[in-house]
Amino acid sequence: MADVHECPKLKESFPRERNAPKVKRKKLLSSDYIIKKRQPFGRRQKQDNDIFITNKTNFKAQLKKCEKLLSNDTSEVIIHGLGATVQRACNLALQLKEIHYGSVELDTRTSTISIIDDFEPLDDNGNYETINRNNSAVHIRVFRKFSLGGLRYQE
Repeated sequence: MADVHECPKLKESFPRERNAPKVKRKKLLSSDYIIKKRQPFGRRQKQDNDIFITNKTNFKAQLKKCEKLLSNDTSEVIIHGLGATVQRACNLALQLKEIHYGSVELDTRTSTISIIDDFEPLDDNGNYETINRNNSAVHIRVFRKFSLGGLRYQE
């Protein structure tokens, strides 16, 4: 089969992606709109062992919450980080592994989550706008290698 670069007829039938016209998005000013962010798609029901990391919550408080869950015979804790909190979620999981002297394992998954932002106009003449964007996410499962119940001293 001939390569696109070798045959002029094939070149014309396959337009180049780089030369395709791009649709410019209208610039939305934050002074004209109220921005409301929806919850990300694909979010499942929150369970007791799910920890959602935010930049506003104190890191030590998040660490203590994970410690409390792991000490209450919970077999695993799932740490979720979205966007800017991905690094913070990774740091939290690594701190848990260090505190437990390697007795916990980490299972890390990454994903891309679709997020919708709603722009509501401040005046009656404006139009409602929605913008779809993608954001990176990390889901870290922290689980024990072995049960601590089997390690207790028995007479």
